[in-house]
Amino acid sequence: MLGSPYNHTAEAPATFILVGIPGLQSFHLWLALSLSTMYTTALLGNTLIVAVIWVDSTLQEPMYCFLCVLAAVDMVMASSVVPKMVSIFSSGDNAISFNACFTQMYFVHAAAAVETGLLLAMAFDRYVAICKPLHYKRILTPRVMLGMSVTIIIRAIMSMTPLSWMVSHLPFCGSNVVLHSYCEHMAVAKLACADPRPSSLYSLIVSSIIVGSDVAFIAASYILILQTVFSLSSKNAQLKALSTCGSHVGIMALYYLPGMASIYVAWLGEDTVPLCTQVLLADFYLIIPPSLNPIIYGLRMKQIRTQTWGLLIHCLFNHSNLGSGTQALEQTRQLQRCPS
Repeated sequence: MLGSPYNHTAEAPATFILVGIPGLQSFHLWLALSLSTMYTTALLGNTLIVAVIWVDSTLQEPMYCFLCVLAAVDMVMASSVVPKMVSIFSSGDNAISFNACFTQMYFVHAAAAVETGLLLAMAFDRYVAICKPLHYKRILTPRVMLGMSVTIIIRAIMSMTPLSWMVSHLPFCGSNVVLHSYCEHMAVAKLACADPRPSSLYSLIVSSIIVGSDVAFIAASYILILQTVFSLSSKNAQLKALSTCGSHVGIMALYYLPGMASIYVAWLGEDTVPLCTQVLLADFYLIIPPSLNPIIYGLRMKQIRTQTWGLLIHCLFNHSNLGSGTQALEQTRQLQRCPS
């Protein structure tokens, strides 16, 4: 069905033209401002979380290590698409080279696959910590954490590499205008002169298996967590668990629902759902979660919040003291130059 690989070097266009969000061109400037704000928030928040966990030896538990990796993946995923989107929306610079397009495609989908695995790992960590606290350190050893991380990365590479390979080896001999704001694989595959359904079907099946299995295990983990918490007599513990689980479920919904909806709509409801809606769904799950994850998963944790404020105050006071010391040294030098 897939046939032999195509020699795309002879017929492939040198560049693709990204339209942005079809039908919403009049809102592109506002979209550029909104994206810039969310991207800045994502970079600052995730960088701060990585720095806090990296420098603080007390935050070396599995949950914080997974959170640190999640923050790094969020920055990779957002940085793969947002700068180009802002360039398209603000200045109309919508050209992207053939190789850059497929590089972007690979990193976007691989990062998304890693992120869903990390969300599952973090849910499992919370399950062990709350439901089996006495066995926490025995179950989540550094070796187990490393094995989980390597498995997540290998799964992402093995699932996304064939997709990028199939799309990049299609013959592109017609239009090079991509009706999307980034190199989303279905939007690019539609430009091919050959049948794009094998790659689209592969994406649908693999995404359904990965997301479906991860969501099932995540849901099971949180159900067991809530059962354990509600068996306690403390109302405060119950309310805290509901608040934490509710915020986690909310951010997962913002990640999973738009992403899967964009895939199913592109495959099943292409003619019934407006194209701008399809593009917005595909954009949302790449932009909103990286902006909210530092708040939901990071700053809501007391330890992270405390250490973050401590790091910020330490940096501010050190900078202030450094400035005062430099000023005093310069004043001393000037006095030494004065005649007696």
